[in-house]
Amino acid sequence: MWRVLILRRRGRGPWWHNRFEDFGVRVTEPREVVMEVLLDTEEHLTAADIYVRAHELNPAIGLTTVYRTLDILLQMGIVQKFDFGEGKARYELINNSQSKEHHHHLVCVQCKTIVDYYDFVDEELEFIRKTQDRLSDKYRFHIMDHVISFYGICEKCRMKSQE
Repeated sequence: MWRVLILRRRGRGPWWHNRFEDFGVRVTEPREVVMEVLLDTEEHLTAADIYVRAHELNPAIGLTTVYRTLDILLQMGIVQKFDFGEGKARYELINNSQSKEHHHHLVCVQCKTIVDYYDFVDEELEFIRKTQDRLSDKYRFHIMDHVISFYGICEKCRMKSQE
């Protein structure tokens, strides 16, 4: 938290301050805390996970504030919301200088592990491009992005079931 406060005192804010300003949204300390939590993780966190970590940084923050902030971040295109079939939404930072590159997800239906899949081969990229082009032409739909998740059973869970 001290890092954000020092940047603010120097008159330089993080990259996302401009995004807030463009949307007419004030940068508040609770929103900064939520952003710090998202910036400091590689995980796909639930709102409750974010709340617990944010509460450690700022005990005055409430769960409702976290949900409202996540909703604003979704609208601004800073986070993406995922439902991996476990009945709770998970969030991941996107479209910024510090986010991960485009990736897909492998989701274990037993242990709920989520693996980010980056290492696409040329044939996969070509297939996805062709699929997007065909869908775009067929439905006259301008595709801006996509999310692909594969569901199955991870190696660890398969090994446990064989014991």
